[in-house]
This record gives sequence, structure tokens and C-alpha cells, in this order.
Amino acid sequence: MPSVALVTGGAVRVGRAITLGLVDAGYDVVVNYHTSEGPARELAALAEAQGRKVHTVQGDVSDPGDVARIGEAVRSRFDRLDLLVHSASSFHATSLLDIDSDEWDRVMEVNLKGSHLVVRECANLLRVARGVVVNIADHMGLEPWVHYAHHSVSKAALIHLTRIQAKALAPDVRVNAIAPGLVLAPEALSEEELASEIASTALKTAGSPDDVVRTVLFLASSPYITGQTIVVDGGRSLGR
Repeated sequence: MPSVALVTGGAVRVGRAITLGLVDAGYDVVVNYHTSEGPARELAALAEAQGRKVHTVQGDVSDPGDVARIGEAVRSRFDRLDLLVHSASSFHATSLLDIDSDEWDRVMEVNLKGSHLVVRECANLLRVARGVVVNIADHMGLEPWVHYAHHSVSKAALIHLTRIQAKALAPDVRVNAIAPGLVLAPEALSEEELASEIASTALKTAGSPDDVVRTVLFLASSPYITGQTIVVDGGRSLGR
């Protein structure tokens, strides 16, 4: 029987690459999306053409009712879950003193609370399968990014939540995080800003979503790693 994965935010950007990478690796996948219905359906068609089962389910990971529906979709379609990848994320470039209460709460709800709600909903399925959780954090969660303040704080908290989830779900479920750097440039990034970001990496090159995919697969198949965050940033965190 094929392994089953749930990827939140799995229809676009890095989440899309993760979904396709898991399909290539032989997983059947439940793809959660919030507003990206068209890309989700296109992704499902691509995957099914490769002989894999892909089920799409709309839902806001910060809404408990939607999360319950996502969990029910996994149970009714496959009744098992080997891998949960929490890739759903809200990304806003706003300086600290310009962030109002509503925007702060929305980012925290998706990036942080979303992981808690989805993991809690799927914990029993994961325990039965002795499954794996991978939270997609961000290198910004390791640095004080003033112009992405709430995003940076939410990802720092997600890294710590990963450690708490790892202790709470052990020994049955392993939980780790990935903190990508420049693997997919933000759409608003100018050519000059992109060049500066590349120059700040030790390897002097941008990465790609495939670098994250390979790390997801590594963590899924590494039975003695839990509670860790793997930084995939080309050495940017080493400093200039």
C-alpha cells in the first residue's frame, strides 16, 4: 500500500514542489489549499497522470472547522497518514511599527496556530502509522527581519513549536522543521535585491524548491531525527 501524505498549502510555490516531489517518490497525497483552487486541480491532474491518487481539499488551516474537514478528508479517502507537511503560510512585507492588530493576528494564525491545529487533528492517524511531521519554517525565523517582522516572529515560534510537538508526540511520531532561505524569490523582489540576497549566501547562488523537497524526503526516511530544524539557505546564516 502506498504511503499517504497531507500537504497544507500544497498547491502553489514551495508547497506545489513538495507535492510533486512526494508524488514522484510514490506517495498518494491530500493537497490542502485555501484560495488556489485552479492550481490545486491542475496539480491533481498532473499527479494522477503519473498513476498516483491525489485528493484536493479546500480549507483555512487557522479555522478549527476547516481543519476538522481536512482531517476527515484524509480519513475518508485513505484512512491513514504517513507524512504531514505543514507548508501553508502567510507572507507579508510590513515593518514592525506598521503592523496593526488584525494583520499580526492573521499571520500568527496561519503560520503558527495552523500547524498546531492540523497536527492535533491528525495525531491519531500519524501515531498508528508511526508517521512524520515536517513544518516548513523560514530562515527569517532565525534572524530579526524588521521588514517582515510578524512573519519572522511566527516562524521563530513555529521552530519552537516543532520541538514541543516532537516531545509531545514521541515516540510514535517524529516532528522536524525545515528553514529555507532563498529557494524561491518573493514576487516583489527586485533584480538588485535578488542579487544582494544571492551575494549574502556562502555558496553565492540561489537555491530551488527542489532543495526543500529533498530535505522533506530525507526527514521522512530518517528514523533517528526528531525535534530538529534543518536550515536550507546556501550558508546565508553563516553571515556575510
